[in-house]
Amino acid sequence: MAHQAEFRFYEELNDFLPPGRRKQTFPYPFQGTPSVKDAIEALGVPHTEVELILVNGDSVGFDYRLKPGDRVAVYPLFESFDISPLVRLREKPLREVRFVIDVNLGKLARLLRLAGFDALYRNDFTDRAICRIAAKDHRTVLTRDRGLLCNKLITRGYFVRSAAPGEQFAEVIRRFDLSGQLAPFTRCSLCNGKVQPVPKETVLDRLEPETRRYYDEFFLCTGCGKIYWPGSHVERMRERLNRLLA
Repeated sequence: MAHQAEFRFYEELNDFLPPGRRKQTFPYPFQGTPSVKDAIEALGVPHTEVELILVNGDSVGFDYRLKPGDRVAVYPLFESFDISPLVRLREKPLREVRFVIDVNLGKLARLLRLAGFDALYRNDFTDRAICRIAAKDHRTVLTRDRGLLCNKLITRGYFVRSAAPGEQFAEVIRRFDLSGQLAPFTRCSLCNGKVQPVPKETVLDRLEPETRRYYDEFFLCTGCGKIYWPGSHVERMRERLNRLLA
């Protein structure tokens, strides 16, 4: 026998819905007793985008089973708000964000690394590898693939709306409330390793003559060994990050 519940999605969760269902209550027919998580994803919203579910005014978990006549309200992530009295759908809010980034967002990965964020990325990552890394290392998945975020192994993820790398960067910073955690040039833009100061004499034999002559402050990536120094390119990149954040 077919039953019916009512759903309402809030804020940016409406991005995943067809226009006729956005920002309004609509009926959801179902059979049996599906979980509210299955219903949400059947409607096109990845579970990783959801932080709070209210059924008939009470907060519930993803495993709640729908009943005829239920009124379901679904809210997005509240990274910067304390909703501890309610049923959180993740273990704890993010305090130190670490990302694993899908193959279609390589330029975003580089910008996040330049800003100092742990952004794991390879252009040959498979969906299975991303899911495994996200589960094992408790990383947040960034992707433009809505289907990837529906994988049950992923508990934290975000569907990047913009197609432009600069806008993607600003979108992620805003979405996860990261403007106060920027640490520019502390990570390698190539491999994601940490960058640390190094005495000039230890890298002297690897420097070009002009670099050796005009610069005395150097940094070394602990991952790939790339050498960095505060040349004019650093100031240009800093200005670019500031423009994107603005």
